[in-house]
Amino acid sequence: MKPDVVIYNAGISACEKGAQWQRALSLFSEMWEAQLAPSVVSFNAASSACEKCGQWQHALLLLSDCWDSKMHPDVMISYNAGIGACAKCMQWRRALALLSEVREVRLEPTCISYGSGVSACESGAQWQQALLLLREARWRKLDPNFHAYGIVASMCEQGGQWHQALSLLRDVSEIVAE
Repeated sequence: MKPDVVIYNAGISACEKGAQWQRALSLFSEMWEAQLAPSVVSFNAASSACEKCGQWQHALLLLSDCWDSKMHPDVMISYNAGIGACAKCMQWRRALALLSEVREVRLEPTCISYGSGVSACESGAQWQQALLLLREARWRKLDPNFHAYGIVASMCEQGGQWHQALSLLRDVSEIVAE
C-alpha cells in the first residue's frame, strides 16, 4: 500500500508534536516527490513544527507556498505559526508585517494572532505597538489572554508609562466583569 496524503499528514503532525521540524519538512517534501499534493493540513502541521522550533524563515516559506497553492481555508493557522515563530526569534517587524498582511488579505486575526504579535513586540521593546494590538483586539471583540496584558503592562512600566499600565489594569477589570 502506497502512503496517501492522510498518512503523510499524520506523520508531519507527529513530527510537529515532537518538535522535529526538519523531519516534518522532509515528509512534506516526500509528498511532492510521491506526486501527492499537500493539503492545508499538511501546510499547517509543517508550519507549526517550524514555529515550535523557532524556524521563522521556513514557516514563512510554507505560508507563501500555501498561498501559491491557492489553499485559503484555515490558512490563519499558518499565519499564526509564522507570527509565533517570528516572535520566538525576535523578529518583531516581520511578525507585525504578517499581522498586517492578514488584514490586507481580508482574513480575520485571532486571539492567537494578537497574543503572538504582543510577544513579538516584547522582544523589540515596542510597548506602543503592543498597546495598539491589544486595543485593536478589543475593538474586534477578541481578548488575548491575560498573559498578553501582563506583558504589555510590564513593557509600559519599563518604558516609564505607568499611566498606560494602569489603563490596562482597568481594561482587564472590565473583561473580568463581563
